[in-house]
Amino acid sequence: VERRQGYEPDDRTLSKMTRNDDMDKEELKQRCLNVIEEHQDEIIALGKEAYKTPELGYKEFRTGKLMEEAFRKLGLEPETGVSYTGCRVSSGPKGNGPRVAVMGELDCIMCDSHPDAAEGGLVHACGHNVQLANLYGAAVGILTSGVMEHLGGAADFIAIPAEECVDYEYRNRLMSQGTIHYLGGKQELMYRGGLDDTDMVLQCHMMEMEPGKCCILDTKGNGFISKTVHFLGKAAHAGFAPEQGINALNMAELAMNNIHALRETFRDEDKVRVSIVIKEGGGLVNVVPERVTMEIMVRAFTIDAMEDASHKVNRSMKAAAMALGGKVEIHDCIGYLPLNTDRQIARLYRDNMIAYEHAGEDAFVEDWETAGSTDLGDISQIMPCMHIWAGGIKGGLHTENYRMDDPYTAYIVPAKMMALTIIDLLWDGGARGKEIMKDFRPALTKEEYLNLLKDHQVVDLYDASDL
Repeated sequence: VERRQGYEPDDRTLSKMTRNDDMDKEELKQRCLNVIEEHQDEIIALGKEAYKTPELGYKEFRTGKLMEEAFRKLGLEPETGVSYTGCRVSSGPKGNGPRVAVMGELDCIMCDSHPDAAEGGLVHACGHNVQLANLYGAAVGILTSGVMEHLGGAADFIAIPAEECVDYEYRNRLMSQGTIHYLGGKQELMYRGGLDDTDMVLQCHMMEMEPGKCCILDTKGNGFISKTVHFLGKAAHAGFAPEQGINALNMAELAMNNIHALRETFRDEDKVRVSIVIKEGGGLVNVVPERVTMEIMVRAFTIDAMEDASHKVNRSMKAAAMALGGKVEIHDCIGYLPLNTDRQIARLYRDNMIAYEHAGEDAFVEDWETAGSTDLGDISQIMPCMHIWAGGIKGGLHTENYRMDDPYTAYIVPAKMMALTIIDLLWDGGARGKEIMKDFRPALTKEEYLNLLKDHQVVDLYDASDL
């Protein structure tokens, strides 16, 4: 791995950097970068080790332990189980300054065709293992270098579970047991009060960059409503008396065709996407299927568009049940809210990339809109959030082609830049962070947010058996 730095300090600067007084912001940044450089090999090793232990959301017990042990080796004692799984280390009380949190996600996806897929198709083909290395590297730079004593406010570093909204059956079971309350790890953290003292959040995701670009700064993304759907029919012998049954699989097929017919009713600017998988499609082939279970994700660019598309999808499923005289049970809840990142924080990251990684002025994608979703969207409705897309990988996310390309660019650069961004936010008593907080206009308070989630947790049973 190549060692790269923004500049080499002269003897006078190095001498001043050994003292705890008379430090200016530039010297603090260089001290931070030097410490990250010293730990570069172990930062990359951590990311590689996390890649070997892919786990789905709220099952990240090995990966969580990996992060806890890594923090302890730095002399930091993590708070554990922050969101059922997950852990946090902190610089301490924030005083009169802002509290900035850096997040890295613990979970993986499933992609059976990926060459590195573990049993069950589990693989870090979304780069969350890289985020954990970024998180750890930023913590190294901020919490072990001594820079915090010259800053106002506080910094937290949170390994957070369950960003990928999958495995509904398992999560619904945890929710029914009262173990968790929400599908997403960041939602759960907010519910538990884990962000009550937090003022802004920084995060970085991986993506293959187009030639000449180093990162995407400002992102707007879709939110979504998740659905667990049960079509309930009536079993019968598929050969002797199929007319005595009600075929739940046929209801599901009709519902999917109805949803396909809806697509031209969605506005382009709402970026509506409806994704469907059948989790249970019947039992024996010689028995008319009496139960089919589907998982559906209805994405859109605004909350209003999410609700509109969700209503249409539910209507389509009820129409399918009506056609065959069966039943459909629809379990709705908000998955994640739309993402809207803070431009001012992203500019700090950009300026540090130019100053310390020699990125050109035209190496950035300033604004990007995606139909993808992340639970950072929920937090972005309440407080300023930065969500950078950084390079260093090749291939499409969630595909068999995803792979590491440049370890330094992926593992080290975002760690450095997020650490430097924290210094910018907390320098001079947290003056810049306070300005950003003052300018931010939240869409929701925490109370309004939790009420919104509660209002959308609905079970709708539609019975057409008597029609």
